[in-house]
Amino acid sequence: MPRQICLTCQRPLNVCYCSALVHIANRIKVLIIQHPLEVKHPFNTGRMAHLCLANSELVVAEALGYAELARLLGPGSALLYPNLVWLPAVEQVGAGGQLAAGLLEQLVVIDASWRKSKKMLHLHPALQQLPRVSFEGALQSNYQIRRSSIVNSLSTLESIVMAMAQLEPENNFQGLLQPFEEMIALQQRQGGQ
Repeated sequence: MPRQICLTCQRPLNVCYCSALVHIANRIKVLIIQHPLEVKHPFNTGRMAHLCLANSELVVAEALGYAELARLLGPGSALLYPNLVWLPAVEQVGAGGQLAAGLLEQLVVIDASWRKSKKMLHLHPALQQLPRVSFEGALQSNYQIRRSSIVNSLSTLESIVMAMAQLEPENNFQGLLQPFEEMIALQQRQGGQ
């Protein structure tokens, strides 16, 4: 008999983190473009962020058509992604969401493994040209149940929390970490690392 799955978080009922979900109002829309392989990953944090943020959208696709991407990327959009040497140099978003042309209205986040996120960027040159939100210095992730091949990497949710804290300093986004911490604790109690 298959395990029962929570319809909200898509996790087995014995490791459902929905009781820890929070609802946070955010001015800047968060658009999460999720790779299809991430949807079925048991420790997917992009969906978790979407469930918690009032002003968010989750789109599942590896490749988007030109018209669909144009519809999703309105003026005032910026990409949350590290400044890697192969990416074009673009405007960096300032504190409080300042852009040269005004205020940031939408933060675009790619939810995928590093390898898949790079492929998605190659498939969408328009994303590469967006102003960018990125972090400098040593970063510390609490994502103990999933490993990354990249040093200083954060989960999608941790990255969103850090970015939104910079972009909307008047709001407290730390509550987003509650379901993340609950998911980790539940998984560790199950003995699944």
